[in-house]
Amino acid sequence: MEAKKFNHVDYLWDNEKAAALGDDQVALFLYRSNILGADLRITNYGGGNTSCKTIEKDPLTNEEVEVMWIKGSGGDIGTLNRAGIAGLYTERLRNLKNVYSGLEDEDRMVGLFNHCIYDLDSRAPSIDTPLHGLLPFKHIDHLHPDALIAVAAAKDSEQVTKEIWGDTMGWVPWQRPGFDLGLQLEKCLNENPGIRGIVLGSHGLFTWGDTSYESYLNSLEVIEMASEYIAKKIKEKRNVFGGQKVTSLPADERKEKAAQLMPLLRGLCSSEARMIGHFTDADVVLEYINSNDLDRLAPMGTSCPDHFLRTKIQPLVLQLDTNEDLTQTENVLDKLNPAFEKYRQEYKEYYETCKKDNSPAMRDPNPVIIIYPGVGMFSFAKNKQTTRVASEFYINAINVMRGAEAISSYTSLPRQEAFDIEYWLLEEAKLQRMPKEKPLSRRVAFVTGAGGGIGKAIADKLAEEGANIVLTDIAEDRLKEAVETYARDTASYAVCDVTKSESIAEAYKNACLEFGGVDIVVHSAGLAISKPLTETTDKDWDILQNVLVKGQFDLAKQGVTIMRQQGLGGDFINIASKNGLVSGPNNVGYGTAKAAQQHMSRLLAAELASDKIRVNVVNPDGVIVGSKIWEGEWAEGRAKAYGISVEELPAHYAKRNLLNEIIYPTDIANGVFALVGILNKSTGNIINVDGGMANAFVR
Repeated sequence: MEAKKFNHVDYLWDNEKAAALGDDQVALFLYRSNILGADLRITNYGGGNTSCKTIEKDPLTNEEVEVMWIKGSGGDIGTLNRAGIAGLYTERLRNLKNVYSGLEDEDRMVGLFNHCIYDLDSRAPSIDTPLHGLLPFKHIDHLHPDALIAVAAAKDSEQVTKEIWGDTMGWVPWQRPGFDLGLQLEKCLNENPGIRGIVLGSHGLFTWGDTSYESYLNSLEVIEMASEYIAKKIKEKRNVFGGQKVTSLPADERKEKAAQLMPLLRGLCSSEARMIGHFTDADVVLEYINSNDLDRLAPMGTSCPDHFLRTKIQPLVLQLDTNEDLTQTENVLDKLNPAFEKYRQEYKEYYETCKKDNSPAMRDPNPVIIIYPGVGMFSFAKNKQTTRVASEFYINAINVMRGAEAISSYTSLPRQEAFDIEYWLLEEAKLQRMPKEKPLSRRVAFVTGAGGGIGKAIADKLAEEGANIVLTDIAEDRLKEAVETYARDTASYAVCDVTKSESIAEAYKNACLEFGGVDIVVHSAGLAISKPLTETTDKDWDILQNVLVKGQFDLAKQGVTIMRQQGLGGDFINIASKNGLVSGPNNVGYGTAKAAQQHMSRLLAAELASDKIRVNVVNPDGVIVGSKIWEGEWAEGRAKAYGISVEELPAHYAKRNLLNEIIYPTDIANGVFALVGILNKSTGNIINVDGGMANAFVR
């Protein structure tokens, strides 16, 4: 097979990889699914569905039976594997036609899918199961390509389908996914034998083939034809969105505006539950949000169910000028608050108008997508992956609007249809099955000195407990290596010299752009210098004060501004030392700086409590293994002070604490987590993580 050339989709089929899978049709179906899901123009995260049918032996009768393998409920074709699919007896699935009694029976039918299970390790079958099962083809792709949804959402969709594909494609009008839609697809095929696929009005595409490769190629060819048609129409029409109404700010200014606005938006979007943010100013977004037609198209909402389930039915468009002074927080909030109140009220009216007797309770009425003409698009959701995916889905919706407007004009689903999808009891059941959120979910942690040692251990622990992390350090090479250890959408990094105010500001800007703001600031950056008084230089004194004390002061000063803009409270955790409480030899510079860190923390705890911002301290001692401080002269200085060798230090420090324990970076990380994740009514406190040092007891 030769590689095919396409202009609007990525041809990713690798003959060698496919050949290595042999005749394993399920493996080939998974391979096809993954490469289809790798192209966001074809289908977005969690969208679409794929299937294949194979002949297997019935474990009870030993007879050969046809089994359909399909993506399970809530899965993603781009990352689909065997654990994420369901295997069902095809004949049993088709026999459900004998007990189906009409549209009012849809929810009951989903429960009956379980009676068709062949593979006992199956995931819960998708709502799309009958759409695949009632069609006879061995391999089927149900996708949501932007180009096809544009055709499906055009006001004359059926006519356009004919114009593009002639008699080779079927068309069915919009209908909510379920058993009856499967019957409509079967009916369409029976009335149009020989077609290569079906366009679903306002929804998406069905294509198929006798082999996995044939299905893949058929899908790409159909999408390419629609894409070429739309590209030609756009070229003819030129100003698809009515031309430019607002001029974008330069890229650097857009980022600056976004970073300034993010904490305010995050606070407003978090009126019901804390949210994580995402920002994009991609060209495709700017073309749409700066256009004359934005005010007409945005309220119409998205058309594809997969889009509005993640983006809400419509965005909030901000009435802010591009030259708005966003540093004037109160003035900006005076403009934002009424806009948010109006959005929430309209969402409540939408719910009250469309709800039914058995509808689930109204969900969070805050917007998911927020548009700032001339600057970019913001999204807010429960975690970074969800908010990033919501942004990607709205970009898909923009592409759909552009295509439909170029063809004729864009149409969206009626509000009642949209509501019936959004508040479908089966969708609610899927939400209820979601795993419980972790203790620090929805929170953003900013950790200094996170390139290694104690800082990295703290970042690891907070990420493990659900937080998003911004790792900062002065060494970019360490940061790059560290950030690679986290899963996607978990961590970001920023080079930050805590002795420089502008460097801290840039790092906080990164936190705002990446995640929407900051909730937890851990000052772990540090160094240690162990010298007698007469050998301690001004340079030694200054760097200890600048990194440990002034750095902590500046981090707090700038961080508090963000936390107050959000209005969500916050946490400052300062990593000090036992040496701030205990007098020891050869330690005047380091011990004084650590004592200053501790008392500054107490002062700030008293000052910031009214903002629900808590300030606490973790005091390590003797963290030798895994701590970067002990890689330098500090270890030699402490060994000299105690009259032992460097190699004897770990044992020396373990023997001197009451528990006779070696203290590791992970122990310090656990202390930080206790303060931010468990002891949520503690402030102004010091937790010693030192194995028990009686002379360091706070009280």
